[in-house]
Amino acid sequence: MYVCNCNGIREREVRAAIEAGASRPAQIFRACGSQPQCARCVCDMRQMLDESQEVLKYAAE
Repeated sequence: MYVCNCNGIREREVRAAIEAGASRPAQIFRACGSQPQCARCVCDMRQMLDESQEVLKYAAE
């Protein structure tokens, strides 16, 4: 599934960037070799970042 239609960034690419250490949407764009355009995807990226933080928080317990 595409997260960013403008840049053609897929969900798996966003997840890979997060796993590689991205903690902000700007870092995800950089990891994917692109720049934000319309920024509609930023909310989805933030949600994915929040979800990954929740998983890590529970895994640490």
